[in-house]
Amino acid sequence: MTVVWGDSPLTWQELVQVARHNAELSLSVSAWQRIAQGRAIVDEIVASGQIAYGINTGLGALCNITLPEEQLSQLSRNTLLSHACGVGQVLTREQARAILCAAIANYSHGKSGVSVALVQHLLALLNQQITPQVPAQGSVGYLSHMAHIGLALIGVGEVEYQNQMMPAAQALTLAGLQPYRPGAKEGLSLVNGTPCMTGLSCLALDDAARLLDWADVTGAMSFEALRGQLVAFDAEVIALKASPGMQRSGQRLRQLLSDSPLLAASVGIRTQDALSLRSMPQVHGASRDQFDHAARQITIELNACTDNPLVLGTADSWRVVSQANPHGESVAMAADLLAIAMAEVGSIAERRLDRLVNPLVSGLPAFLVAQPGVNSGMMIAQYVAASLCAENRQLAQPAVLDNYVTSGLQEDHLSLGTGAALKLLKLLGNVWQILAIEYLLAAQALDFHGEDQLAQGTAQALRRLRTVVANWQEDRWLAPEIARAVEVLKSYHPR
Repeated sequence: MTVVWGDSPLTWQELVQVARHNAELSLSVSAWQRIAQGRAIVDEIVASGQIAYGINTGLGALCNITLPEEQLSQLSRNTLLSHACGVGQVLTREQARAILCAAIANYSHGKSGVSVALVQHLLALLNQQITPQVPAQGSVGYLSHMAHIGLALIGVGEVEYQNQMMPAAQALTLAGLQPYRPGAKEGLSLVNGTPCMTGLSCLALDDAARLLDWADVTGAMSFEALRGQLVAFDAEVIALKASPGMQRSGQRLRQLLSDSPLLAASVGIRTQDALSLRSMPQVHGASRDQFDHAARQITIELNACTDNPLVLGTADSWRVVSQANPHGESVAMAADLLAIAMAEVGSIAERRLDRLVNPLVSGLPAFLVAQPGVNSGMMIAQYVAASLCAENRQLAQPAVLDNYVTSGLQEDHLSLGTGAALKLLKLLGNVWQILAIEYLLAAQALDFHGEDQLAQGTAQALRRLRTVVANWQEDRWLAPEIARAVEVLKSYHPR
């Protein structure tokens, strides 16, 4: 599969296809023309000797120091070396590729002033599967992560290539590439902008979209196992709140459960269910609405010019504008908001699965095992889900509200957007585990009722799990089975 960017708005789904599923990326003819035009402006500025920030000046608090032409390439190289000071565990392969994709999207507008050759080298890293090793920590919004990617271009640092770790220079040689020599402004452009938080947030959107759909499925399984009152999902009632997300989740739950013999036989057994059951359309729906908002903000950023300075006009009539488009406030807020929404998806799932293991409310054997006492069954699986929810409460604290002063007072308000995206990804990893535990427990509970009593949708989900995880008759090692349930969730996207 080949994805072509440059003639229409980019989507986060396309970025995911490249970063996560190894689609090849290319740029359109018009994108290459825009890049060449932007570079012509930089060449004209350098040749004429006119002063423009980031092209022939120092950076940040050093912006008033002007540099001669012969030092501009060295400035770009030094920028990469000095800014590549991230620490901690390295990003995953798909995370590094997502950042690289978002950077190429930024340059494709032709407003950064980088050369065609630079973008060609970045595309070569991506399409030839040369993945820079990028430490996860050290960004207050941008700079350090992209600097580590820039190092790989110039043949410095470590990369993954052909399933091996090796020096970047060696990988470039094996791939038939030469180390790139950055020109005027290119070092600054390589470390600037919001590609890091934007690329990572696109991956988070992919995870969140799948989790929202699975939450309706695992929730429906729990609802059926607990013999819920389906009237709570009545279409006329749900329509009284004009929430698109609520309509979507309500429709999905009705579709999954409407043909359940078990629920038909359970009408009227109680006046109303606990909120963790009857409020699924409201809670899942609210999270869907926040997802839609976050997706809009992240898509706007993916299609934005986020360099500083930006190069505008033509070589004959140009402007170099110092501004704040690299400030990633909208992405940081979107990631923080989505973290709260998805923490709630995990939280309400934990409340449902807790009801499944409690015989006082479930009407099922204690901890979902036929011989409790000698068997502990699913007792501790609920503990694990509770622990993950507690961690998600910490991870859902907004990063964007933090602030620090950097660059000698020059950069005195920061988005912390990269941190927001990284903690969102960690939180989503926990939600995968919580929903997998609900999936296991709800399946075990439904087995007590018998498949002939189940709705077609929930029975199908049960059968999908049972291809890799058998029913429990007595205690066995549970951790690998949670992992297998996660793999089922990740390998199949219920629509």
